[in-house]
Amino acid sequence: MQEGQYESSVPTVQDRVVQAALKLVLEPIFEADFQPFSYGFRPGRRQHDAIAEIRHFATCGYEWALEADIKACFDEIGHVPLMDRLRARIKDKRILALVKAFLKAGIMTPDGEEDSYSGTPQGGILSPLLANIALPAPGDHFAGQWQQQMKTPHQRQARRKRGQGNWRMTRFADDFVVMVHGERQHAEALRQEVTDVLATLGLRLAAEKTRVVHIDEGSGFLSITIRRMRKRGTSKHYACTKPSKKAIQAVKDKVTAKTYRSTLYQEPEGLIQSISKTLTGWANYHRHGVAKAAFSTAGHHAWNRIMRWLRRKHDGGSGLGMPELRRRFCVPGTWKLAHNGVVFTGAATVPIVRYRYRGTRIPTPYPQPSAGPSG
Repeated sequence: MQEGQYESSVPTVQDRVVQAALKLVLEPIFEADFQPFSYGFRPGRRQHDAIAEIRHFATCGYEWALEADIKACFDEIGHVPLMDRLRARIKDKRILALVKAFLKAGIMTPDGEEDSYSGTPQGGILSPLLANIALPAPGDHFAGQWQQQMKTPHQRQARRKRGQGNWRMTRFADDFVVMVHGERQHAEALRQEVTDVLATLGLRLAAEKTRVVHIDEGSGFLSITIRRMRKRGTSKHYACTKPSKKAIQAVKDKVTAKTYRSTLYQEPEGLIQSISKTLTGWANYHRHGVAKAAFSTAGHHAWNRIMRWLRRKHDGGSGLGMPELRRRFCVPGTWKLAHNGVVFTGAATVPIVRYRYRGTRIPTPYPQPSAGPSG
């Protein structure tokens, strides 16, 4: 049972313990069945693997991208198709009954208990795994097409000669991209295929977040923009990744919020340390792309906000002069902000490191599936 209106997504401690135990039982069974192009909430896999895969295909001629997002995925997953998938691999009725009890538990609100007719237990340890169990339907659909029609280079070449397209899917939780080697109409046709497959699970695409784009325009995925660009001074084109405009604006907004007038009560070293941690964490996520300019932009914005905050705090609003600010709040001989031994470190201090595409070489901690149902 889940408590409170806001805490409706936070299970009780007892529920978390039981869900963790269930996850230990279910994950090894279903992990071996998941497709290799699924990267969300799986052991040994991360967002950057999914981004690197899209970049890899964009480099190999897959120029069109169907960007798709499942609307209210965790809230609208149908219980019946989800339980059918569980029963196909689990025969222990006690395990199935326990999972069903979590799905049907409902939530507590100020007006009383509300029943759950769809969706997975929000905020719980088990929720991502249940979503992964339910969502392979689109992946299985495209994987089947790949195995039967596009697996070999000869098959893919023959399809292109007949005017047909080839495609590969990459998924992270409820966000996925289908990369298409062909024409725009091939990518557009896949939208209806995805819609029909999701309908069997009681799910639908978010129309405002689903679109077809050319890789030269830039495809957005997990706060990253993947775009093919010409290498300066040559006629060669390469797909590269960089922080999206939305991601840059989001971190700038966080810095702005930390430097509102309402935060003048805190000490300068506390503010400098807090903003440094925010920028460093953001930069560590984006450090595998072409991010030097983005890091510089975020750092300059943060420096200006901190500088204005210091001038307001220490001169009663009339404005602390820049020479005095440099003397009191910068490392001697530089404009690097510092106070009481705490030095401002912007995003630009994080080194850029290329992320290597691992493809199907990602190891799994679990054995391959055995013949017949498990449980």
